[in-house]
Amino acid sequence: MLDQRNHQGKFAEDYVRALASAAGLLVYKDDLDHDGIDLGFRHPGRSGYIASPAIEAQIKSWSAPAVQGPDLIFRGLNEVQYNKLAAGPFLVPRYLFLVVVPAESEHYARVETDGLTLSRLCYYRGFEDDEPIPDPSPKRYATVRVPLGHVLTVRALRELVGAPTGSPA
Repeated sequence: MLDQRNHQGKFAEDYVRALASAAGLLVYKDDLDHDGIDLGFRHPGRSGYIASPAIEAQIKSWSAPAVQGPDLIFRGLNEVQYNKLAAGPFLVPRYLFLVVVPAESEHYARVETDGLTLSRLCYYRGFEDDEPIPDPSPKRYATVRVPLGHVLTVRALRELVGAPTGSPA
C-alpha cells in the first residue's frame, strides 16, 4: 500500500486523468519530471487553424486548503517549481492544477447507484502574467493565489487546451 503522501498525489493525478478522458483529450507524460510538468493534455484534432492544441500542468494535491477571500492560498510550490511554471514564455501553456482531497483516503471516491464520485474539486491557475522569482531557492516557498472560481471541469479543461467545447467525440 502507498504511503499517505504518494497515495494522495497519485489520486490527484488520476482525478485529472479522469477529467481529461471525459473531455476526449489525450494525456501524455514525460519520461522524467525534469521540467516541472506532471502531465500534458492534447486535443487530437484541429481547433481553428491550430492542429493538436495542448497544455501542460504541474499537479499538486492538498488536504488542508487555506482560503482567503475569493482565493485558495497555496504554499506548496518551492520557488524553483514556481519558476518552472512562471518563467516563460512557453510554446505550450503551463498551469498549476490543484486537487483538493479529503484528509482520509477512504473518502477519495464513492460508488453510488448513479455512478462514481471523486472527492473534492480541482482548481487551476495559469502563470502567463506572472514574473519569475529572481534567484529562486528550493528551500523557500512561493505563495500562489488560486481563484475559487477556477474549478477544473470537463468544459474548462477543453477550453484551456483550446479544443472545441461541444461533444468530445
